[in-house]
Amino acid sequence: MSLLLGSHLPLSAPSYFLGTARLAKAYGESAAMFYTGAPQNTLRVPLSKMMIEEGSALMDEGGIPPSSRLVHAPYIVNLANRSDPDKLKRMETFLLEEMDRAFSFGSSLLVLHPGSHLGAGEEEGTRNLLLSLEETLRKESPVVIALETMAGKGGELASTLEGMKKIIEGFSRPERLAVCLDTCHLFDAGYDVSDLPGLKGEIERTIGLHRVKAIHLNDSKNPRGSHKDRHANIGQGYIGFDALCAWAHDPDFASVPKILETPYFEGKAPYKKEIEMLRNSSYDPDFLKKL
Repeated sequence: MSLLLGSHLPLSAPSYFLGTARLAKAYGESAAMFYTGAPQNTLRVPLSKMMIEEGSALMDEGGIPPSSRLVHAPYIVNLANRSDPDKLKRMETFLLEEMDRAFSFGSSLLVLHPGSHLGAGEEEGTRNLLLSLEETLRKESPVVIALETMAGKGGELASTLEGMKKIIEGFSRPERLAVCLDTCHLFDAGYDVSDLPGLKGEIERTIGLHRVKAIHLNDSKNPRGSHKDRHANIGQGYIGFDALCAWAHDPDFASVPKILETPYFEGKAPYKKEIEMLRNSSYDPDFLKKL
């Protein structure tokens, strides 16, 4: 199986999903992730304008099947705090709508940040999240929610694997949940992502490797345990190329799409170069200058 590597791509006017597919092809991707609209609000362009059929055809042609197309829910969705019941209800309804939209693009996986307890404490935040998930996922859907591991800033839930385990075990229908590992978040939360065999053992002990359905492959601008969540380009941060390349090639994650969320360099997307380096297991320290 070829490496499932892609990036977080824009979905914007005028070509929408067709434009997303064109970028994926230009970057040499075999996986892709995108929002279905702006991440900072709930405004959404009608699906009829999204050029989904044309984009899907181009992704099929380029070797990105629906199983490797991921949708990311907007960061504004916070189900871990119930201080504003009306806002929470709107977010629950919006999440259901995003699940439907994701499936319209052919995706069966929606990546979701577990949210922040905003000072209420992890226990209460976890309880709040579970209440909202129980309410939202009562509706049958082919879309699975992939909860993302977080760095631990600002009261974020799931900054530890044990915390993620509590969420999954506390949910009445755990088959509706999956996990998205983020290497930068894990590293910033204190995990040694360069010790992949050891970390996989910890993942298996807590959440189970079978639950990992997506990986965000990012370097970190800050030292391990910093709880900062600032992504760096591949090989340009504290994690380093060798460790991230090991993740890309690990056989236990062969069927898991790996998505780059690394920063642009001087206005240019780095993904084509980063994907080439990871595929070839060969690092060019000057690759950003060659974009």
